[in-house]
This record gives sequence, structure tokens and C-alpha cells, in this order.
Amino acid sequence: MITAIIIALIIGAIAGWLAGLIVRGGGFGLLGNIVVGIVGALIASFILPLLGVFIGGSVIGSIISATIGAVILLVIVGLFRRA
Repeated sequence: MITAIIIALIIGAIAGWLAGLIVRGGGFGLLGNIVVGIVGALIASFILPLLGVFIGGSVIGSIISATIGAVILLVIVGLFRRA
């Protein structure tokens, strides 16, 4: 149980950091990266299967999937900030 939480936090931090590099050119700090990555993973777990995309169940697949979701999240947030 604790191990799964720690792994989710690490994956979230990595995915949030990568998404920050892709969308804005920088990260959001450790806590911000974790939140963006975890929310991104939730978004990706909903959207990617609807599109017929399956990346895999490995840790690397989870990071890639969460990063895709986090990028989607940051793009949407960026659109609302500009409006």
C-alpha cells in the first residue's frame, strides 16, 4: 500500500516535470509536478482508451501516459489563462 503510493508520487513528479518542460519550458516545483502528473495520469486513463491508445503497463508506460495527460491538462489550463 505505502509502496504503491510512493511509486504514484514518483511517477507523478516525473510526468509533471516532463510536461512542464514540454509546455512551458520549466517545472512547477516538486509538489506542483506531483499534482500535475497525478491529475495528468487520471486524464490519460480516461482519454487514451477512448482513442484506442494503449501504451503499456510498465513504469515507463505509466510515465509516458501520465505525461501525455499532464500536457493535455497544461494546454487546457493555458487556454483558460489566456481567455
